[in-house]
Amino acid sequence: MTHTLRVTTVTDAARARVATVRAAAAYGVPPLERARLATALSAHLRQCLTEGGTWTVALGTQASAPERDAGTLHVTVAPARDTQDDGEPPWRMSVTCTEAGAPPDPEVPDDTDLLAEALLGADEDTAAVLGKLAEQEELVAFHREELHQTNQGVVALHADLDTAWRAQREAFTAERSARTEAEEARRRLRFLADASALLTTSLNHEEILRRLPDLLVPRYADRVDVWLFDHEDERLRSAPHPAAAVLAARSGRPQYAADHPGDLPGVDDQPPSALNPGRPLLCVPLLARRAPLGVLTLSPPGARWDPDDAVMLIELARRASVALDNARRFEHNRDIAETLQRALLTDLPTTPGLRLAARYLPATHGLNIGGDWYDAFRQPDGSLITVIGDVTGHGLHAAVMMSQLRTALRAYAVDGGSPGRLLTRLHVFLHVFLHHLQPDLFATAVIARFSPDDPTVTWAAAGHPPPVLRLPDGRVHVLDAKPGAMLGIPLRQEIADHTVRLSPGATLALYTDGLVERRARGIDPGIDRLAAALEAFDPADLDTDLDGSADRILGPLLSDSERDDDVCLLLCHIDREAGGEPDRVPAGADHLR
Repeated sequence: MTHTLRVTTVTDAARARVATVRAAAAYGVPPLERARLATALSAHLRQCLTEGGTWTVALGTQASAPERDAGTLHVTVAPARDTQDDGEPPWRMSVTCTEAGAPPDPEVPDDTDLLAEALLGADEDTAAVLGKLAEQEELVAFHREELHQTNQGVVALHADLDTAWRAQREAFTAERSARTEAEEARRRLRFLADASALLTTSLNHEEILRRLPDLLVPRYADRVDVWLFDHEDERLRSAPHPAAAVLAARSGRPQYAADHPGDLPGVDDQPPSALNPGRPLLCVPLLARRAPLGVLTLSPPGARWDPDDAVMLIELARRASVALDNARRFEHNRDIAETLQRALLTDLPTTPGLRLAARYLPATHGLNIGGDWYDAFRQPDGSLITVIGDVTGHGLHAAVMMSQLRTALRAYAVDGGSPGRLLTRLHVFLHVFLHHLQPDLFATAVIARFSPDDPTVTWAAAGHPPPVLRLPDGRVHVLDAKPGAMLGIPLRQEIADHTVRLSPGATLALYTDGLVERRARGIDPGIDRLAAALEAFDPADLDTDLDGSADRILGPLLSDSERDDDVCLLLCHIDREAGGEPDRVPAGADHLR
């Protein structure tokens, strides 16, 4: 059903508005929607009145299918047909009807009734709108409170997150700092370990002093000076030392001399050195077990030291002190052992028809000296005893044992006896009388006896490398007849004698294992090399220069040696002028060349 109202004046517009509101109310349009419809219609009608002319307001309903009790209310405003402007489309608005109602009376009351009804309807709609607005205001207030609380929660959450972030950042910073400190500590410990290993591998105090600057410069020090109390030569005894170094030597405490406090743990601060006032100095005493060794003076690589680096340097100085003390004690013991060894080596006697040449070389590495010896002396019957031996072990104990064996051998030789008999008695002496003093020391030896007017030599060996014989024609033999066991082992033994005929021009070489033995190859290749060296000599060289020949043997044989053991060589040469029969190959000899 459609109702059409014509609007020309304001009164017509009011009537159309009232009719529209009444129709909307009759069809059950909610108040809020009615208010929106009335407001929109009033605004459009006001615009139409401004433009002038006659306008029509059409009210129509359309029921929803399939039921007919509800639908849509359509409101259309358009110019009247007689004034219609084809270029302007009509204004339309639709609202949903929730209830079925009786169609409104199209007749609108007079102006007074119209005004009253409009006012009442407007008040009613306004009241409905205000009620809705109040509800919405409450809802808005509720949501505003929720939003405020949410904002407060967000602010608190942001505060908590900021606090957590700051705590996490501080934790990360602390962790990074701890990791850096741990890396620095690990670096210092690694440096100390490497430096200690490098310092303690040498038993030469001068080598240790040379290694210290290489370790410290330029990372931990700009300059390194070592003042050793009893190792200065005469030219340096009057050289001045910093006052802090002198104080460190007297007090035994590290001293720091600079124009500013060092704040170094365990270090006393002192005024700057008068010798170099612009350079800070750290003076650390080198303390040994028995007495102070000296003072290590360092200047920093920059303006000053890190305290942890200073602690590390003090610890390094302590370890260097131990290494220096060990090296000096070792050198002292080695010097004593070498002096004792050389003092016990005899001067070779002169015998017609027989010339002797001996060489003794102490070990150059380690304390491996004191066990090798050679000797040559006459027996009462005029024969000449030559001996070369080696005491197991090294150092002072071996040197003392060697001196006792040498003395005992000479005493036994006074009573005469063959080389085998002398070695047997020496074995008993070592096993019975000396083992309670040095139970871990044993000995090896070779004794050869040359008799006057006898072209044969008698020899015996006890656990020693075999003698090597060069015949006058240059052939070389190793006298490897079965030797006795080592002297001093818990075994009863009778050491046998062996004889070999020597003709003029023959040379017998006695030696210790330091000449021929190498760790990687054993002893047999070394004996072969000794035999080859003897074979290579010209006979005239042995006749005219036996000492030089001994030197020429040592050169090539020791060229590949680490010299960690001492060496003895004794050459016994029969002069060609002595006469005699040609040599035969001796029994019990290995023909090498």
